[in-house]
Amino acid sequence: MDAALGAPAKMADREDDLTPMMAQYFELCREYDDSLVLFQVGDFYEAFCEAAERVARLCEITLTKREDSTGEYAMAGIPIDNAESYIERLLEAGYRVAVADQVQDPDEVTGVVDRAVTRVVTPGTLTEDELLRSADNNYVACLTASGSDGDASADESGRAGGSAAPRADESGPYGLALLDVSTGDCYATSADRLDSVADELGRFAPAEAIVGPDAPVDVFDGDCMVSPYERTAFETDRARERVEAYFGDLALADEAEVRACGALLAYAEYTRGGNPDAGDIGDDSTAAVADPDGTTAEGDATAALDYINHLTRYDPREYMLLDRVALESLELFDRRAVHGHQGLTLVDALDETACALGRRKLNDWLRRPLLDEDRIAARHDAVAELTGDVTLRERLHELLDDVYDIERLVSRVARGRANARDLRSLHDTLAVVPDVEAALADAESKTLVELRENLDSLADVRDLIDRAIREDPAAELTEGGVVKPAFDDELGALRETEREGKAWIDDLEAGERERTGIDSLKVGHNSVHGYYIEVTDPNLDSVPEDYTRRQTLKNAERFVTPELKEREDEIIRAEGRADDLEYELFCEVRRDVAEESERVQALAERLARLDVFVSFASVAAKFDYSRPEVGADGFEVEAGRHPVVERTEERFVPNDAHFDDQDFFAVITGPNMSGKSTYMRQVALIAVLAQAGSFVPAASARLPVVDRVFTRVGASDDIAGGRSTFMVEMTELADILQNATEDSLVLLDEVGRGTSTADGLAIARAVTEHVHDEVGATTLFATHHHELTAIGDELSGVFNLHFETEREGDDVAFEHEVAPGAAVASYGIEVAKMAGVPADVVQRSRELLAESDADAASEPAVETNGHDASERVRVSNTADDADGDDRSADSAADSRLATELEALDVATMTPLEAMNALAELKESLDE
Repeated sequence: MDAALGAPAKMADREDDLTPMMAQYFELCREYDDSLVLFQVGDFYEAFCEAAERVARLCEITLTKREDSTGEYAMAGIPIDNAESYIERLLEAGYRVAVADQVQDPDEVTGVVDRAVTRVVTPGTLTEDELLRSADNNYVACLTASGSDGDASADESGRAGGSAAPRADESGPYGLALLDVSTGDCYATSADRLDSVADELGRFAPAEAIVGPDAPVDVFDGDCMVSPYERTAFETDRARERVEAYFGDLALADEAEVRACGALLAYAEYTRGGNPDAGDIGDDSTAAVADPDGTTAEGDATAALDYINHLTRYDPREYMLLDRVALESLELFDRRAVHGHQGLTLVDALDETACALGRRKLNDWLRRPLLDEDRIAARHDAVAELTGDVTLRERLHELLDDVYDIERLVSRVARGRANARDLRSLHDTLAVVPDVEAALADAESKTLVELRENLDSLADVRDLIDRAIREDPAAELTEGGVVKPAFDDELGALRETEREGKAWIDDLEAGERERTGIDSLKVGHNSVHGYYIEVTDPNLDSVPEDYTRRQTLKNAERFVTPELKEREDEIIRAEGRADDLEYELFCEVRRDVAEESERVQALAERLARLDVFVSFASVAAKFDYSRPEVGADGFEVEAGRHPVVERTEERFVPNDAHFDDQDFFAVITGPNMSGKSTYMRQVALIAVLAQAGSFVPAASARLPVVDRVFTRVGASDDIAGGRSTFMVEMTELADILQNATEDSLVLLDEVGRGTSTADGLAIARAVTEHVHDEVGATTLFATHHHELTAIGDELSGVFNLHFETEREGDDVAFEHEVAPGAAVASYGIEVAKMAGVPADVVQRSRELLAESDADAASEPAVETNGHDASERVRVSNTADDADGDDRSADSAADSRLATELEALDVATMTPLEAMNALAELKESLDE
């Protein structure tokens, strides 16, 4: 994206000659130089000059020309009624969009109409339903580094951040704030290390971020737009003032959190049309706020965000940590691979929620599984009661199905963008609450009882909406049909005058026919000429003298009488005043409802939790999940299943998992496709589900509290970042070795396969020894290095598992059943045959394998550090030796390498030392 779009360059040299309208556009482009300005002209949003060329290209619309006193320049416009679909394209192209609306009625203005930016649309601050394609949260983040206030490290434009921001020191501390502008959800935390910040960003996956002075930008992934923002917003005093304006005197952990929260709130105000220079609280952030019907009124960007009224300050250590790698590997929210899962993710498999509130809460609980055993057990108690009571469960699901997304709805109310139908949706949701309370009347679990007792039906708000807003209100707010006439005496009188006038007109036709004797006489109305009496030409001789001609048609004349004109004026006055009064009354009601935002959000939170409990219980009942016991000393899973794969396979084979203090490191062998990866993931997913509060897909499960799940699974690269597949693998491995604890769960799949066999085996062994001796984490290590299986004889906590495979001639059949001990072969050639590799290639592979086995059998094994033959690393001569001299040279090299290998004490080396030693050996071999 352009760092600064600014005003159109083609106009810069003729600013003095600009027309008033283009001068407005020019000024707004300078004011919002980080955004592409869409400028309202009538029923269109227009862009001019270079911006018009971008908009036309990206939105695939016609590029036109405009000519005025300054000459001819490009223009491109998008219709206001369908603006969101075009704005979405601009966002996808990496632009922020500043929407400049007309803030005056053109009919009441002489000269140019004033325009002001009413919203800045960015990926992380979306509130429009058309742009928010799912019920999932959409976060914008703010990251600050402690000890650096807003006066430091700003660029020439005065903005902090941007692509040139340095990577901060790893020591921190850092402040991190996250906000979903569409719901008001706001979180704050701090971390001492940058990798901890990265873990939290991976957990919340923000769509956009702003960064403070000296805060790093390379900690965000490529899907997150990092936006520059005014450095003044990061000043501690100003940030604290803004935080207190929203949340009161709220104590945050440290200064970095205060600055992160304050700057993020300032940015939210800016995107709602507030001061782009991040000015002071209050008057400086006023802007024109547009209503859905297109009318505008002076508003306050701070007031428009009043629904952001609760801040959740959390400690990451209170939750199981699932970093970005783990989330992707376990496919909690997004598929990592197309094949095998038919599009399902974990959240899809668990989502039996009835409303959008529940879907967001389900995502949150899966992203942040609990560590506190009592809180976990409380959730399980609620799920157990609902699982056992099918009538209650189905009744609650039926009621929750009528619940609207009141979190996003009340945010629209507070921003002055909700229409009458939104208020009726809120009313209908509130009407469900008493029935939910009644359904829970006999609930016994403490969690469900507390939910019932704390449900606030907001009867006063429901009553206000019911009295004020029609049951089926009009979509437009300014054309009537919104507020009930009985709600206001003046409105009632005006509507009665209007009704009586129209009733008089309805009776006029019959009366005039009788008076004039003209049977074909008609009384009608159109928007141009108003009410009229129509007489065909053959009957014009019978027209009374009090008729005044209003319009001549081809075969008829239209007339008006003094009484009709008087009634028409009366109706028009009453109708116009009533429409205006309805809009005024609606705005008052909307403001009254907005004052109860905090109560609405508290209700939404409770309904969301209840919806997740019902969803967990529905899944448990439908798919035979069992209640886990959390807090055990090890894993004791009987007949465990993968919650996603079992939905896509005709026959799924359950497997046990047993880990304790004596056997906590499993080396898993077996051919590809036998089930190793599925087995490892299902153990991790069972732990995640249990600590999130769900029952688990197993006959029974006793589980420890896992503080973090680490995964090194699958092959991926980062070519753009200059990292090969092997480098990515080693980076992930380093993270595991540095951060895993004895309470962690570690999944390792084919560690070391991205390099030579000797290197890979050495790394795999060193990693196994380090995790076993130094970390003590429960570990599942799937490998094709069969030499690694022998390590179980040396390390007390290591044991072997394999997947049963039955061989029939040259074919194999996978039984997908785990069993003790090591696999007898990898069956790679057989798998290649099953995959459709040509028969001649398969046959040649068998011949080469036989030759390799024969050569290996004839070569003496080189023992390493006294280990037995099953752990030896063979150093074979190459197959293409040219002559005896080459073989002699190779033998000498082999002998030297063997000596160097014997000198290595692998058992005491760290993984990094092992990798360095391998690099030196390779360099020696090359020489």
